[in-house]
Amino acid sequence: MDLGASRRGVDMGPYAVRVAGLAARVRALGYDVTDDGNVEVKLQEQIEEGDPRARFLPQIAATCEEVAQRVTRAVDDGELSIVVGGDHSIAIGSLAGLMKSHRARNEKLGLLWFDAHADFNTPETTTSGNIHGMPFAALLGYGDPALVNVGGFPRKFDPRTCVLIGGRDIEPKERAVLKEAGIHAYTMRDIDERGMAVVMREALAFAADGTAGIAASIDMDGFDPEWCPGVGTPVMGGMTFREAHLAMEMIADSGQLRHLDLVEINPLLDYRNQTSERGVELILSALGKQIL
Repeated sequence: MDLGASRRGVDMGPYAVRVAGLAARVRALGYDVTDDGNVEVKLQEQIEEGDPRARFLPQIAATCEEVAQRVTRAVDDGELSIVVGGDHSIAIGSLAGLMKSHRARNEKLGLLWFDAHADFNTPETTTSGNIHGMPFAALLGYGDPALVNVGGFPRKFDPRTCVLIGGRDIEPKERAVLKEAGIHAYTMRDIDERGMAVVMREALAFAADGTAGIAASIDMDGFDPEWCPGVGTPVMGGMTFREAHLAMEMIADSGQLRHLDLVEINPLLDYRNQTSERGVELILSALGKQIL
């Protein structure tokens, strides 16, 4: 899906990740892997943009509902779900589906959100109308009801167990909503000053506090575009290659991972599919691939 973004091409991300060998490389770690195929999404040229404050809202909400249903089925069957995008608005669906399954068992999960942006806008605060800037807010109950209630219930996570990691481009009005929500946020300055190991130890402790595990939603623009160039909204000064892998390795070491999103890979802006390759490598680290 690219309906939530301004720059075109991110809808081809899942194909590029398949070309980078995600399924085969995860199988090589010892996992059984099922590729559930694509969720079909209409092209921007086929539909009306609608409300400029929340462009393509009905179509995005409908797509997220289908993603949610697929993830719920997988998690109910005891599987670890991995959802590949596409723009970050799909996380509204993937994480709703995840939490619907755990909610039925009276379980809560924590959330680690890796992103250069907070994705905490609403139709009232946005300057672009792009819904890929709204999913984190929607998951915590802020924004349009069509997004907030995907999966049939609002507020999927307790903000005390939610962590933004790598933020460095947050809009002024969005900042106010973010602070009101009360999530934990580690900007690039925090990582620079304190180091990734300290940040991840704290983030994992917050996310695992009183929960049955954690979900990680990984926007590839959270990392530095010098090694992840194929993203639509690059921001210089992001996490280095080793910082990113350390974060994923520490997630694996925690034994708490229940779900992964990998989003915002735009092959049209990439170089020899390296952003998809790096995204697959990060997933492998999160799933337990070790150096020794």
